[in-house]
Amino acid sequence: MSADKELVNVNSPVMSTPKQVVANSGRSIGTILIQAGRLTLEDGERILRLQDEQGLRFGDAAIQLGLLTQSDIEFALSRQFGHMYLVRGESKVSEDVVCAYAPFCPQARAIGTLRSQLILRWFDSSETGKALAIVSAEHNEGRSFIAANLAVAFSQTGLKTLLIDADMRNPRQHVLFGLENRGGLSAMLSGRGKSGYLLPVAGLPGLSVLPSGVQPPNPLELLARPAFPQLLRELEHEFQVVLLDSPPSSEHSDAQTIAVRAGAALIVARKNFSRAWRVQGITDAVDHANATIIGTVLNEF
Repeated sequence: MSADKELVNVNSPVMSTPKQVVANSGRSIGTILIQAGRLTLEDGERILRLQDEQGLRFGDAAIQLGLLTQSDIEFALSRQFGHMYLVRGESKVSEDVVCAYAPFCPQARAIGTLRSQLILRWFDSSETGKALAIVSAEHNEGRSFIAANLAVAFSQTGLKTLLIDADMRNPRQHVLFGLENRGGLSAMLSGRGKSGYLLPVAGLPGLSVLPSGVQPPNPLELLARPAFPQLLRELEHEFQVVLLDSPPSSEHSDAQTIAVRAGAALIVARKNFSRAWRVQGITDAVDHANATIIGTVLNEF
């Protein structure tokens, strides 16, 4: 693989809040935390007094008093700037989706870097939405992990995002996002409509998931039908970003078909695990099928 195609090796400050802003603005850190039940009005007033007395920033004063943690401040900042994330224990989404729970952790920051490069290289070159297949050669290389976290990361920038679980052999996305899998892609490709199959993820505005659906006896044949590219084109007009999870290419031809239908692919390999000849094989297969290879990502997690 050429160096120019390698994207990234997947390896918040406390802000001041003037007293009048805390009192009058629903977008202030203090008000956000009070409304979220993380701070009482009385404690908010204690923070303001110390802030005025010592000329501190709101977050610094709160932490000095032991009334808030850095995590609380980051939570408020995420709400203040529309960068939504979930609270552990309050969602069905798996904690493996790190971008949904800890957007400032090293993994999430690496995913954010990858997202930024993908926007520049693929998603920012058209007024309509585009699709991108996430592919890898073998099991356990982190393909579904990357797909799920990328979808969250895109939605956190305000882009309307759809994650499609196109792995109809061993689907994972409904498990990662705590969703039902009774209807989905397999039903849509077999001509049984699409009403209600696009599932929004609670707490993450702008993100929807299309589960794989009931496992069919003929996944590759369904993916090869004209209905699949037609469906993708329709969804690209509804969503700004469409990501597709796929099965490992070493076992089936599904991934190559998915990449061709999407028009582009991101290849995932895992450090100290993936075999170079397998990765080269999926790269060559996708390239020979005239799908655009956006790049490769080395997963360390």
